[in-house]
Amino acid sequence: MRNLSHQAFKASVGQTFAPSRWFLIDQSRIDAFAATTDDHQLIHVDPETAAQTPFGGTIAHGFLTLSMLSAMYYDAVPTIDGAELGVNYGFNKLRFLSPVKAGASVRGHFTLIALRQMKDDGLTNIWDVSVEIKGQERPALVAEWIGQQYF
Repeated sequence: MRNLSHQAFKASVGQTFAPSRWFLIDQSRIDAFAATTDDHQLIHVDPETAAQTPFGGTIAHGFLTLSMLSAMYYDAVPTIDGAELGVNYGFNKLRFLSPVKAGASVRGHFTLIALRQMKDDGLTNIWDVSVEIKGQERPALVAEWIGQQYF
């Protein structure tokens, strides 16, 4: 992964970065997320019963798809020279548009839409994000994601 200077990052407002690599959302990942979050709803963990639902099989938790944003971001967006750490600050908007079926692959798309200088030499960055499902037109989710970088 390449690095960007602080100034180059500031100049990249409006830029869409290359998408992340594809991430497989298989049943084992879904089951591990269910175990971690204690969300064992049948549409996530019971393939036989889930096959009888409108989804036709198990689907990933929406929050599992959302939680993959960090890995997708690290894969797609260059690091900023001098940044010591980055943190999630929240979301202005978030919508889950399509279910991610077990066995599907997803990848993230990131457009930097705004930057604000923080008083302590940090940056607040706002991203337009979408998560694409391989072979589908409609994304899994769209969001306006806020992060902060500290230097």
